Amino acid sequence: MPITPTYPGVYVEEIPSGVRTITGVATSITAFVGSAAKGPTNRAELVLSWAEYERKFGGLDPAGPMSYSVYHFFINGGQRAYIVRVVTTGSQTAAENAVAATITLDGKLKITASSPGDWGNDYAVVTSNRPAPNDKRFRLVVMNIKQDKKGIPVETFENLSMDKKDPRFVENVLKTESAFVLGEVQNNATDPPKPTVRKPQPPPPAPPDPTAGEIPVEGILKDGTPGKPLVVNEGNFETAILPTNGTGGVFLLDRIDLFNLLCVPGETTPATLQTLEQFCRARRAFLIADSAQNASFGSLQNGPDTNLTGTDSINAAFYFPWLMAADPLQENRPGEFPPSGFIAGLYARTDANRGVWKAPAGTEASLTGALGPKIVLTNDENGVLNPKAINCIRSFPVYGTIAWGARTLQGNDEVGSEWKYIPVRRTALFIEESLFRALKWVVFEPNDEPLWAQIRLNVGAFMHDMFRQGAFQGTTPRDAYFVKCDKETTTQSDINRGIVNIVVGFAPLKPAEFVIVKIQQMAGQIEV
Repeated sequence: MPITPTYPGVYVEEIPSGVRTITGVATSITAFVGSAAKGPTNRAELVLSWAEYERKFGGLDPAGPMSYSVYHFFINGGQRAYIVRVVTTGSQTAAENAVAATITLDGKLKITASSPGDWGNDYAVVTSNRPAPNDKRFRLVVMNIKQDKKGIPVETFENLSMDKKDPRFVENVLKTESAFVLGEVQNNATDPPKPTVRKPQPPPPAPPDPTAGEIPVEGILKDGTPGKPLVVNEGNFETAILPTNGTGGVFLLDRIDLFNLLCVPGETTPATLQTLEQFCRARRAFLIADSAQNASFGSLQNGPDTNLTGTDSINAAFYFPWLMAADPLQENRPGEFPPSGFIAGLYARTDANRGVWKAPAGTEASLTGALGPKIVLTNDENGVLNPKAINCIRSFPVYGTIAWGARTLQGNDEVGSEWKYIPVRRTALFIEESLFRALKWVVFEPNDEPLWAQIRLNVGAFMHDMFRQGAFQGTTPRDAYFVKCDKETTTQSDINRGIVNIVVGFAPLKPAEFVIVKIQQMAGQIEV
């Protein structure tokens, strides 16, 4: 604030520079939607490694391709992923619903697996009553009985209570601290569960120490119906990823701050993919779409389904064919897998090494873990599919299996879209998201030239930094980008309505898709 001089002397006043550094957002946070062996179904869960996915979602699961795609994502360079686990619900028959396994101890305490699926059948619970004067408290141990029928303790909770007023109330403790089970007190019970006998395997443990005053109470989480595996492109799965009420499924991603890429591995229904394109465009994200597993050159030579090439397709890319890779669950025998997980990891690796403006294709775009494409394409076949906006995956000597296309689903030559290429569109999304987040400070500022000058300064610095990294065409900043925010972009009418208009333009780098080498034979010199 201004200084008010009161005595003769020197006064120092710090004046704000108006510089507000704009930091670019992440570009390759990937969201995966599909079925998993276990894990939460009510939120999008962040995982930072394959080991973390295994711990939270149970590792590779033959019931659906998502777990394999997450694995392929991480081995190809992916670093951050959000997992949306979906299960079939709302079916007319109970057998088609994936529900959580449960067991009720002594009719007083219902223990439920923390998420749906038959994984809960691999666990048991053991409770032990405490001796007087703490006989109102008990211990609960969660046991893994899959690896050892005698049970391996994985979680232990001490001094639990059935009293809702107690800070160690069993429902609250399990809800906040357990990764495996939830508890629910039945019939307003207040006493700990009484001893029960577990007849199935595994056999009961050795009798407790009489001096400890503890009596074992055991139960196996086998009362629930695990339900049938999810199958992509099936009615129940479609409903699960895009619920009609707009909650759950892919819409759980609305509750996270940022994701850039979306993969629904193996999903190929045109109407569903069209809805996912709309969802991605609204979130400034990019959809990586798989071709059908049985797709062939003949079935795709006329291009993707027309439902996939509408106005929202600028935020999507289509890859063909599926890939062959070793399946650890089948003694590493080759299996067929959707390409989206591989490609998402490739995007992340390319962004980190070269920048979002580099096309994720070419001889550097090798796919780790792939044994080769399911269908080997010739140059002529590739030449038919590429102009139809189908990104082909090829296998070349020396380079191995690589992505050999970089077009969005609006990249058909007949369309002539300005968003024909993946790196051009993703660069625009990167700039949009970065400025959207960085310019929130502008809101409610006085709308006049001092504000406009600050905007030009800060946005210009951001664009110039991208120019220095090689993100734009042109040899000078004037050729590469511009930032306008003045009385020409913001009229008095705009000011009266509380609007400030900022116009940012850039000259994108477009990939050298066709390299033409002209060779001419030099004739001998003829003297005249």
